[in-house]
Amino acid sequence: MQFADATNDHQFIHTDPERAAQTPFGGPIAHGFLSLSLLIYLNAQNGVEPENLEMVINYGSDKVRYLTPVRVGKRIRSVQTVTDAAEKRPGQWLVKIHVSVEIEGEKTPALIAETLVMWIVGN
Repeated sequence: MQFADATNDHQFIHTDPERAAQTPFGGPIAHGFLSLSLLIYLNAQNGVEPENLEMVINYGSDKVRYLTPVRVGKRIRSVQTVTDAAEKRPGQWLVKIHVSVEIEGEKTPALIAETLVMWIVGN
């Protein structure tokens, strides 16, 4: 409910279990943007980082697709692959990462994304 309040998205499929149970989802589902916003946390759990990393800056996304709704109560995890890294300035690396958010017990991921981060690396 806090994410619904923060985003002003109170659509019943996210907030009303009784009404959501009457939909093809069979119950409430997480907001897609909640799943996307959790990438920072999820990716930090098992991501790779260069030595001397000083900071990571969110640089955006090239592609985001929502494939399967995340039912309330399901666990998710991210699987990441670095697909490109280019040094833009000395010590500043633009990194493209393919991310798949898997849902416990589901074959199809919740979402796939190509995210961009800027690694600021010290000497």
